[in-house]
Order: sequence, then C-alpha cells, then structure tokens
Amino acid sequence: MSVVLITGASSGIGLATTRIMSATGSEIVGISRSGRENTHQADLTSEAGCQEAVDIARVHGPIRALVLSAGVGSTEERGVGEQSTKVWRESMVLNLDAPFFLIRAAWEDLKQSGEGRIVLVSSTAASFGAPEITAYSAAKAGLLGLMRGTAQDGAPFGITCNAVSPGWVRTEMSEASAAAESKRTGKTTDEIWTARAAGYAAGRTIEPDEVGHTIAFLASRESSGVSGEDIRVALGDAW
Repeated sequence: MSVVLITGASSGIGLATTRIMSATGSEIVGISRSGRENTHQADLTSEAGCQEAVDIARVHGPIRALVLSAGVGSTEERGVGEQSTKVWRESMVLNLDAPFFLIRAAWEDLKQSGEGRIVLVSSTAASFGAPEITAYSAAKAGLLGLMRGTAQDGAPFGITCNAVSPGWVRTEMSEASAAAESKRTGKTTDEIWTARAAGYAAGRTIEPDEVGHTIAFLASRESSGVSGEDIRVALGDAW
C-alpha cells in the first residue's frame, strides 16, 4: 500500500488533515517534533532529519503523497531593523528548507507512483504584509516559489504540487502568536481573537478541519487536474 507522509501531524492543521485522510482509508505516516498523537518523531531542521522522516515513511510502503505542514511561527520576530539572524534562519530552515529536502528525498517514490501529490502549507502572510513578520512572510512566500517550480518539474511524471494558504486558524501556533501580542499590547487573548474574527466578513476565523479537507482533496488521486496553485482558505477575505 502507498503512503501519505504528513509533517506537523501532532497538532493544528497537520493533525486535522491526518484524521480526515485516515478516515478515507489512506495509509498515513505522521511526523512531528514531539512524537505525540501516534506520530513518529523526527527533527526536520536538518537535511539528515528530513531524510530520516522519508525513510520512516518508506518502511510502511512507497510514498504517494507529501503533506508538508510543519512550521515555525512568528512569535519571536521583531521589526526588520531589529530582527535577529537566529530568528531569520530558524524560520527559513523549518518553513522553507525542510520542505525542499523532504520533496527531494521522496522524489523517486513520487515519480514511480505516476500520481504523486505534494501539498505545502503556506500562509496568507506569503502574499500580504504585516508588521514584524518579515522572516515568516519571506519563508512562506519562498514556499510558493518552490511549489510552482516543483509543479513544473513533476508534471511529466504525473506529480502535482499545490499550496494551501490559510488565514487565521486557531491552532497552537496561532495561540502562541496571540499570547505574544497580548504581552506586547496588554489586550487579552480573547480580545485578540475577537479582533481577528472581526477582520473577516463571515465574522469568524477558520477551523483546522476546513483547511484539512482542502488539503485532503489536493492530496487525493481525484485532484490530478490541479497543480501549481495557491489555494487561499480565508473565508473569501485576503488575510
């Protein structure tokens, strides 16, 4: 049986996607830094760790699809003039380098499948600016470039590559950003989430499952006609 490898699978969007795709009968191998929620533990901050994650998945069968959801948020960021090299590099390593290493390591499996699927979790921050998120925005924008180039390289082999760009989704990562904003502004986290919801015409934020269902379609065999696309999941709004 072929395998779907999902990174960041122990929480948030990755966990939601894992549950949704497992319910369809897909053979899922989840990877996370923590090893929680029945995932396999691997450190994706190095090329060797990314190779290890692919090797773990291959034990269960050839890889048919990659869902690359692992990432680091923007809670430690500052304005560009005060941004630290450490924070910049950490964002690039996990948000951009790791997806490249994982795709490259799994490429032969995806080619042999003849219907390989790659889904990258980007962000609306890739396309719209905001203060104090230069590293996160740059890495997520780079991910869109990686996606578009990979879609072209994969087309002769039946491989599709797409990105999903969520807006505000209430996950552990976004809760951390709300806590950081609360500390900086004195607002409560509830006030921050109320303001985030008010930014959408729908008056609410996005649920992890709403992103997960979108990913599940793009990772399915039925999505063969969709490639090189950035699908925004933001309730019809920009951010």
